[in-house]
Amino acid sequence: MKAALIITGSGSILALTSSDNLDHPDFLEALREKGINKFIMFEVPEDIVKTRYGQHYLVTMADRKQSDILRIVDVDGQRIFTNFDLYVLTGPIFHQEPEVMYKAA
Repeated sequence: MKAALIITGSGSILALTSSDNLDHPDFLEALREKGINKFIMFEVPEDIVKTRYGQHYLVTMADRKQSDILRIVDVDGQRIFTNFDLYVLTGPIFHQEPEVMYKAA
């Protein structure tokens, strides 16, 4: 699993994916399906996520409502930033879906 700190317009998310890399099309599609289409993403070492989140990490991994392509660990930006030192992050990956412009009738 890879772990990602995703910074969006509405806050930060800590997510896990079984994808080989964080810019894998399946992972990006799973984010898009959640309405996350513009973000800055950093990789976080998974072992640190396991250590910081402990039992919650295990519960997240066993959650049958989530898929291995996208497992949300935390959506509390303040807690996420408290749990990780910035120097452990690698990246960034900038992602923005092409915008569709609609004209008024």
